[in-house]
Amino acid sequence: MSAADLFPGFVPRRIATSGAEINCIVGGSGAPLLLLHGYPQTHAMWHKIAPRLAARYTVVCSDLRGYGDSSKPDGGVDHVGYSKRAMAADQVEVMRSLGFPRFRLAGHDRGARVAHRLCLDHPDAVLRVAMLDISPTRIMYGATDMAFATAYYHWFFLIQPFDLPERLIGADPIYYLHRKLAGWSSGIRHFDPRALAEYERCFSDPATIHATCEDYRAAAGIDLEHDAADADARVECPLLALWGTKGVVNRMFDPVRDWGRAANDVRGKALASGHFLAEEAPDETFAELHGFFGS
Repeated sequence: MSAADLFPGFVPRRIATSGAEINCIVGGSGAPLLLLHGYPQTHAMWHKIAPRLAARYTVVCSDLRGYGDSSKPDGGVDHVGYSKRAMAADQVEVMRSLGFPRFRLAGHDRGARVAHRLCLDHPDAVLRVAMLDISPTRIMYGATDMAFATAYYHWFFLIQPFDLPERLIGADPIYYLHRKLAGWSSGIRHFDPRALAEYERCFSDPATIHATCEDYRAAAGIDLEHDAADADARVECPLLALWGTKGVVNRMFDPVRDWGRAANDVRGKALASGHFLAEEAPDETFAELHGFFGS
């Protein structure tokens, strides 16, 4: 079974960028729409939504570098290989390779952080952007207190120097994966067994464990430097923020207000869900994305 089995009619592609090889699937017809997943998942997270969106859009579901079946390049000095700038550049190159210099964009979790950087570095590429269950990285780090550090302990665990988190996660990656999925959601029952099998397959690879740690190490270092340098830059296109009522973001942040500090045109709402909106509340998430991207 491959992840493509979750996406009837989609075609698998593997596209070389200047820094990685990106695995993706493409389906549907119409205006292009790029969907980016989060941690600790792959593009399979969109399987309940992407086929429906493909009735109106040409949908591209992509694995971020370091995740899924995309390549795992070296992080390099300061983990710059996993900066959101590098990860965003991959996705712009993917879309251009497919013939889409401008597109709509939705990202969940880490994918939304990549989407934020993509909007800043490539503003002419993005027509509309949806951010699922995050507030901007700088704002979240800046608000860190004991409650946040407890709820998002992984932000501080995964950035520890190589190879502490890699060894600890690698001792039982399936246990760690299941605890993360269940702990951030309304329960692991919401995950299709076929999608869960994909997450297990990919996250069991030591190279994926290391690469995803590099993603978080970059977020706590080079990404914050890039964000500080662009403190006055704003997302220019319309932005939709969606988040779950049962999650940490709802409890500790105000996404519409927070994104209003980083973007010019913001709207949003909370959905009855945990962190994994596309799998826990697929109908509601689809409706919001369909309405926003079609307006």
